[in-house]
Amino acid sequence: MKILFVSPDQVKKNRKIDILRYINEKILFGFGKSLTFQILAALTPDGNQIEYVEGSHPEINYNNDYDIVGISASTKNILLAYEIADRFRQKGIKVVIGGWHASALPEEAKQHADSVVIGEAEETWPQLLSDVENNNLKPFYILTKPVNPNIIPNPKIAILPKGTRTSVQATRGCVYECEFCSIVNMKFRKKFRMRSIDAVIQDIKSLSNRGFFFVDNSLTINPEYTKDLFRQMIPLNKKFYAYGNINTLGKDEELLKIAGEAGCLTWYIGFESIFQETINNCNKRSNKVENYKKTIKKIHDYGMNIMGSFIFGFDSDYLDVFNKTDEFIRKNNVDIPLLRILTPFPGTPIYERLNNEGRILTKDWSKYDLYNVVFQPKHLTVKELEINIQKLKKRQYNLSTSLSRVAKSVRLGPDIFLETVSMNIFLLTRNKNLKDL
Repeated sequence: MKILFVSPDQVKKNRKIDILRYINEKILFGFGKSLTFQILAALTPDGNQIEYVEGSHPEINYNNDYDIVGISASTKNILLAYEIADRFRQKGIKVVIGGWHASALPEEAKQHADSVVIGEAEETWPQLLSDVENNNLKPFYILTKPVNPNIIPNPKIAILPKGTRTSVQATRGCVYECEFCSIVNMKFRKKFRMRSIDAVIQDIKSLSNRGFFFVDNSLTINPEYTKDLFRQMIPLNKKFYAYGNINTLGKDEELLKIAGEAGCLTWYIGFESIFQETINNCNKRSNKVENYKKTIKKIHDYGMNIMGSFIFGFDSDYLDVFNKTDEFIRKNNVDIPLLRILTPFPGTPIYERLNNEGRILTKDWSKYDLYNVVFQPKHLTVKELEINIQKLKKRQYNLSTSLSRVAKSVRLGPDIFLETVSMNIFLLTRNKNLKDL
């Protein structure tokens, strides 16, 4: 069979931004790609022809004769995914759609596809391919139990363009139940599972790039497993990012020490808010605001950076949240602050709650990107939330502040310095704040 995998991505063209993105992704560390299609390719029997494309309509050849087109998309790209699917189906080519959004709203996705894959696909994809060959494609392929981590294959990175930075996954699932999280509210994603360390090490050894990204929801859910993994990674001389929960990182200095020795450059931490009331209300059980300051210092003391996510628009947020968060980031030297608007993704408890309260303002899924206000905040107007987060971004994402962050990183060595340069380029390009360049 001839199979096309499509990862929809609508990126507006801007020459300055494109140049900086190229530097970020190709020369520096950059983010890794999703493992979805690399895993599906590994599960596809030899003898089938696989093509992979990422982008929008101009990057896709609709004239090729494919037996099946597989599309995976998040909420912000799902409308583009539907457009791509509709064009292929008009040509009589069968289309399968999966991913977070399709798993949350399978009936909606089915209007644009011959089949919808709900949840993880390690067990359903081989059956789907067999059904395609036998002209017996089912409308839905539904995961009936958590995927056994031992059957997750080594990703087939050869389908990606040469030089693409990829990712590694050691564990799957998350024991926390944050109200706003789209990942853990997918089917069976609350079940935490660990791959064998030998399999993970094999994945890492197969990478041609020195730097990579662990895509695990959190590498701090089972610290003993992670420490064993990191110990075996030390001789590999790799550099990486990883998600972690601030409570665990603050309590386990042995984990921090081994992480630094293994090559960890940055811990990606969901601070979400600097107010404990907000943390409690969104069920972020892994965070204690009183420990933020000392944990940040510990991570810095062990020679690693912090990429911190802060979300605005919670029901307990008032106007003072913006200035107080800005002050917190500066005082505590959060190296790479990510400033986002609360987004109630379909399938999450917060979406159901806000929808029931009549507070969802639009179901234009392209706006569900963490940068647009799609719901009615409780103590802020939509305009107040939009204007104040833009003001905060201007204070945090400008050349002067970026250079200050880069300068502070010099003390941690060349790898951290390059990583800080890389991520600040990402912040500048993502927020298109180029007027100071």
